[in-house]
Amino acid sequence: MKTSITRVAVGPRMSQIAIHSGTVYVGGQVPLNNPDGNISSQTVSVLSDVERLLIQAGSHKANILQCQIYLRNIGDISAFNAEWDKWMPIGHAPTRIAVQASLVDPRWLVEVSAIAALT
Repeated sequence: MKTSITRVAVGPRMSQIAIHSGTVYVGGQVPLNNPDGNISSQTVSVLSDVERLLIQAGSHKANILQCQIYLRNIGDISAFNAEWDKWMPIGHAPTRIAVQASLVDPRWLVEVSAIAALT
């Protein structure tokens, strides 16, 4: 049985959203609107973009199944977690991975991608 795939905001190398079999995949979100901010403000910006895309796809942050977090400096995990804890509804924590990574733009301190269930 063939199932359809819906892609949203398709660019030459990635889609912002892909939807397949009741699952939403959100591509890596970076602080495009706040490239010179600190880790806290960049985290708020990136999580806001993730949430906006989930809503656009028909889902919600409480439906996130897995989240991938890439930090330029893993020492920023406490500041990231402080913003995450304000953002994620209590009792809905997804599986998660956080790693240190070299991000494309040296000003970016964080990148987040997510996989969520449709509502």
